[in-house]
Amino acid sequence: MITLHRLNGSKFMLNPDHIELMEETPDTIITLMNDKKYMVKEKSQDVLNLIVEYNKSINVNVKKMVVHEIAEND
Repeated sequence: MITLHRLNGSKFMLNPDHIELMEETPDTIITLMNDKKYMVKEKSQDVLNLIVEYNKSINVNVKKMVVHEIAEND
């Protein structure tokens, strides 16, 4: 999950796997696959950077799990 801020400043967490599109109008609007929309303070590039970091963290955790499983089976 990534942490974002609504225009009023309140924080919320969003699963980036559900994002269908982002647009700046000039506020950033995130549309999910279920057509729900969120306006956020972050610029789209900042949201993209958060998504990249989130995905990197998942990949690291998956690699750790695989290495651990291999070590247990040896």
